[in-house]
Amino acid sequence: MHKEQKEQKENHKLSARILEVFTNSNGLVSIAVVILGFLVATLIIVAIGRNPSGMYSAIFQNISGFSVHPRTGAWIWNPRYIGEWLVSSMPLVLCGLSMGFAARTGLFNIGAEGQYIVGLTVAQFAAFYFPPVPGFHAVFAVLAAIVAGAIWGGIVGYLKARFQVSEVVATIMMNYIALYLSRYLTMKIPGSNTFRTPDFPETVRLTNHVMETISNQSRLNNGLFLTIAAIILYWIIMEKTRLGYSLRATGFNRDAARYGGIGVNTSITTAMAIAGAFAGLAGAIVSLGSFSHGRVLALQDGFGFDGIAVALVGNSNALGIAMAGLLFGMLRSAQPLMQSRQIPREITVIIMGLIVVFISLRAGVKLIIEWQMKEKARKANAPPPVPGSAQTLTTTEKIPEDKALGNAQDKRSSND
Repeated sequence: MHKEQKEQKENHKLSARILEVFTNSNGLVSIAVVILGFLVATLIIVAIGRNPSGMYSAIFQNISGFSVHPRTGAWIWNPRYIGEWLVSSMPLVLCGLSMGFAARTGLFNIGAEGQYIVGLTVAQFAAFYFPPVPGFHAVFAVLAAIVAGAIWGGIVGYLKARFQVSEVVATIMMNYIALYLSRYLTMKIPGSNTFRTPDFPETVRLTNHVMETISNQSRLNNGLFLTIAAIILYWIIMEKTRLGYSLRATGFNRDAARYGGIGVNTSITTAMAIAGAFAGLAGAIVSLGSFSHGRVLALQDGFGFDGIAVALVGNSNALGIAMAGLLFGMLRSAQPLMQSRQIPREITVIIMGLIVVFISLRAGVKLIIEWQMKEKARKANAPPPVPGSAQTLTTTEKIPEDKALGNAQDKRSSND
């Protein structure tokens, strides 16, 4: 019996230690929830009577380009799938950087979608109305999109800093303003109809013919270099500059940051402006890199909202967001391949949702662990019981009520 209790105690300590390691390591948690999301998706596919190997073969083909010919059984390599995977990942990474940058300052930027739309729209106008100078036209258009996204995000930051307006409510409203304003203004471009504009000048396109040739005519473009540069810039600002320190300090504790001489209001406005700049860059890359014409948006593309999930899975750090963006981009671009293997494309959306739900549970697990630690500390710091007091008596040691009453009566009788 004693041996079994000792084994149970050791198993309990081991499980608690494993749980503590996972909750304290953001990277391990992200990996665990991704594996768990795919596991649940596999069970769902089996439950609907499909073969889950179709999902994994589609993912493998998407990230490697390799597939098996259905008739000959020979291996085929088509790098176009890799190119399209990267194309789908770039705006997700940038919108994840937008969400993550604001989150490090203690803000919840749901407005990356609106900032993305503003950047896309301004890039399209710059394509038609900026001078078509080779080598400079695309640079001007991209910079204009970045500035527009920064202004759109900075407005929310100013409202938050100056008037304490909730950034969640403000960004949600700004998303719809951006969508319908973009649609209205884009249709004013001469030659536009209800769904597209005329073709862009070649001088403004972000196309890269070498990358297209290497990737078998995919849409892979110079936006890849801009995305890599944005990741590096994010890391430098957050980890290596005084600005990043002040932003992170504001996110940890605004009152302490204000006491330390940091301009909290300035930090909030700056954080939202830079976050908007990342999303605006995503809009420029999608507009000028993936399409030869401008689009009249009828619905939101969803990159900004998926960027929230990317930032959560990536723990709001540069490398984590890059990896999470590649993961979600892979799921997006693998949808047609899954359909060709009789796997519903909606399964990728389910996986994304499961990953977000599972990673959100981490906060609940941390609360449980903190409560357990507080209970242990409270018991350890409790004063020792006084010998002979009621606290020292166990249940078996306490005198039964009837016996105690009888002893008292006997004592009174002897006194009489």
